Amino acid sequence: MGAQIGWGILSTGRIAATFAASVLRSKTGRLAAVGSRSIEKAWDFAQRHQIPKAYGSYGALLADPEVEAVYIATPHPSHAEWCIKSAQAKKHILCEKPLTMDLSGTRRVIEAARKNRVFLLEAFAYRFHPQTAKLLRLIRKGAIGEVRLIQGTFFFNAPFDPKNRIFNKKLGGGGILDIGCYPVSMARLIAGATQGKPYLDPVEVKGAGHVGRSGVDEWAVALLKFPGGILAEVSCGVRMEWETLLRIHGSKGTLTVTSPWACGLKAGKTQILLQKNGRVQKMEVKSDRGLYVYEADALAETVKRGKAESPAMSLADSLGNARVLDLWLQGVGYR
Repeated sequence: MGAQIGWGILSTGRIAATFAASVLRSKTGRLAAVGSRSIEKAWDFAQRHQIPKAYGSYGALLADPEVEAVYIATPHPSHAEWCIKSAQAKKHILCEKPLTMDLSGTRRVIEAARKNRVFLLEAFAYRFHPQTAKLLRLIRKGAIGEVRLIQGTFFFNAPFDPKNRIFNKKLGGGGILDIGCYPVSMARLIAGATQGKPYLDPVEVKGAGHVGRSGVDEWAVALLKFPGGILAEVSCGVRMEWETLLRIHGSKGTLTVTSPWACGLKAGKTQILLQKNGRVQKMEVKSDRGLYVYEADALAETVKRGKAESPAMSLADSLGNARVLDLWLQGVGYR
């Protein structure tokens, strides 16, 4: 690998464009190629993001020796296929969440990555942001005493459109897989921090939700019970207006994060609120890079150290998240 890792982008959608723009601002990466099912879309994307090569298939991109790592932003159901093919092509992998559609798919992808000795990371970008690091430090030093209840929400209100992937069951639509995975991931992260661990798996998961005429879960809630008496309420929805935030309640206070998943997206300042003894303290968190720049740099830096997975989002962590999502979906009666 050279001074900068060569990135290949699989897909030309909105999130792929956001990531490509972030690589351009990173110090560790360069854009080598983009692949699409349409050569016209690939070239258009390449021209907009200063990418030297464009391919009309994902397979052609994987055959390019200048592509050292791939960013997979295809629809959810094809994540497993292209993660496995990328691993077989000896490319390091950053795959959008959810890593796959279920626990069995996640196991297959991890097995492929390990067999081919490539780096694999599920793209929960918030894990690499200074705001999350600050939050974990506060939890570990007992800023709110013993953690008792974690509340994580992620909502948006999309007008019903059967052509939109959000409402397409075959494309992995619905809220739980698309955005519910975030509060589940965070709850497991926070619970782990209380015990000095990178994450903690719940001992019990109870899920409920509404499946609409689209055939997908449109709003849903789940209760997670962790060792030590910690509870987590996680909720998500794609057809309702509600707040998107994180609250952590402890024996001595409450921490609130108003932008827990996007972390402000761009470089600048975000804040964590500490409510204690009837007072609210605003703690600013400065970031010198955008959210996805942190993520791209984290992959490159870990690969350079010869590691096969990230300590901030390990493969075992991804397995645990997939297990909880499976249980939540079963609780909703959605398969």
